[in-house]
Amino acid sequence: MTKNLSLTTKTRVSLRNRSRNRAYKSVIKTLTKSYLNNVNNANFQENLSNLSCIYSKIDKAVKKGVLHKNCGARKKSFLARAMKSH
Repeated sequence: MTKNLSLTTKTRVSLRNRSRNRAYKSVIKTLTKSYLNNVNNANFQENLSNLSCIYSKIDKAVKKGVLHKNCGARKKSFLARAMKSH
């Protein structure tokens, strides 16, 4: 354990941010998987509501700095293509 106070604080902050970032990414991945599994089974309105929910999670992650804006745009484009093809 380090005795440097600023290094201890930096370590604590990075661990806190890491767990927060992992939570954002995990939710996005889980919702995406369930959406892709149901995209050709469920009705159009249900798919649209699920898609808007995922879009809002991705936008929030981009705003918080968890995802880069191009990564968020790429994920949203992939989801829209999946819906359009089915």
